[in-house]
Amino acid sequence: MNITVFGGSGFLGSHICDKLTEHGHTVTIVDIQPSPWRTETQRMLTGSILDEDLVRKAVHGADIVFNYAGIADIGEANARPVDTARINVLGNVIILESCRIEKVQRYIFASSLYVYGKSGGFYRCSKQACELYIENYQSMHGLPYTILRYGSLYGPRADNRNAIHRFVHEALTTGTITYYGPPTALREYVHVDDASTATLAVLDPEFINQNIIISGNQPMRVGDLFQMIGEMLDKKLDIKFQNDPNSGHYQITPYTFMPKIGRKLVPPLTVDLGQGILRVMEEEHKRLHESSYVQEGGYLVTT
Repeated sequence: MNITVFGGSGFLGSHICDKLTEHGHTVTIVDIQPSPWRTETQRMLTGSILDEDLVRKAVHGADIVFNYAGIADIGEANARPVDTARINVLGNVIILESCRIEKVQRYIFASSLYVYGKSGGFYRCSKQACELYIENYQSMHGLPYTILRYGSLYGPRADNRNAIHRFVHEALTTGTITYYGPPTALREYVHVDDASTATLAVLDPEFINQNIIISGNQPMRVGDLFQMIGEMLDKKLDIKFQNDPNSGHYQITPYTFMPKIGRKLVPPLTVDLGQGILRVMEEEHKRLHESSYVQEGGYLVTT
């Protein structure tokens, strides 16, 4: 199939593009910056989702359109509420309208577990608004959709806006981790490879007009996560819990009672959290000491 991925240069979007290409689909990436991971067979269009002509060009001829574009960090969204509404919500509608005109077979949207609850600040607001527009485009114009509500992602290609990447980076560089909430906060971290594998599965027709949850299956309190990181590094970390109630993040669960529910999709084989974090450590350590190490036989050795 011909598939267009908005936000395909980003952390999760780039992994989705890889999976689609590996399975024989023709992929067009649309992003404000070129993808450093783009393969030779993938088409790249550079520009904003607010550019209606560019969006129409990107959607033309596509069977399926993915939308991973927009402001995805809660802190950034809270600091930039106008931009969050403009990019996330208006950008989503612009893509939806092009999908309607071009008669796209399905629109697949990257949402968040935060839409279920009261946490998430302006980021949650934008995702809720997007979901409502998507559902109304389906009811009014017959545009099929799949909404994917992702949990806490981690893995290769993330930057310091990603929680686990930031924790590992701080532990390696300063020996200190600063966290906005208490040690009892609970998360279900999901490796980006598991998330992208699950995402590929929703191309099946049974997921049309469905809301799907993609999160981890190893719940862990952040206090235990920090202890795990410390043990892996064989060092005592200085953990600073801020207990900030205005951070926009949830503590135990993102859910509050709502009439809408979503089905949870978990791949049959998943990356173990501990092994996944070890891989993040290896990659971040290599990046920080790139000139001092080379890889031989799967190990990092000093030059």
